[in-house]
Amino acid sequence: SALAEAPVRRVGVFGGTHGNELSGVLLVRHWQEDGAEIQRPGVEVKPFLTNPRAVEKCTRYIDCDLNRVFDPDSLGRPVVEEIPYEVRRAQEINHIFGPKGSDDAYDLIFDLHNTTSNMGGTLILENSRDDFTIQMVHYIKNALAPELCPALLIEHPSLKYATTRSVAKHPVGKYEN
Repeated sequence: SALAEAPVRRVGVFGGTHGNELSGVLLVRHWQEDGAEIQRPGVEVKPFLTNPRAVEKCTRYIDCDLNRVFDPDSLGRPVVEEIPYEVRRAQEINHIFGPKGSDDAYDLIFDLHNTTSNMGGTLILENSRDDFTIQMVHYIKNALAPELCPALLIEHPSLKYATTRSVAKHPVGKYEN
């Protein structure tokens, strides 16, 4: 099982993938100033503002959706002047937290989002065969009980995800309304 493979040592907490979704932005900024509450012995937790230009303008994105450009073509594009801002940012994030699909990639990335849907706090998973994230969701749901924390599986058999969090070995999205 994935739990037996290796312990989780490096965790990224992303906010601002969409610059107009402020819960994650506020949490990341808070933890960048004082990360004591998210640090644990033997684990590096890195709070990270993913799309600072969009956050500054309080808009979803500048040139294109950052949460859709972590595909091999975008990540492999030559860096030239006319490259879209979010594609360049995806390459930078992949360099820091990846490379995607490699042994060097971060173990876990939590990508914090807001939604206007009435879904409360919901965890989003892309892979039902990832034992680690399934067990982690179970732990989170128990820890939050009696508050509900639904988990939504968006797995698709032929889709390779190009989400910001897909750089990690274990990607998890957290949506809050």
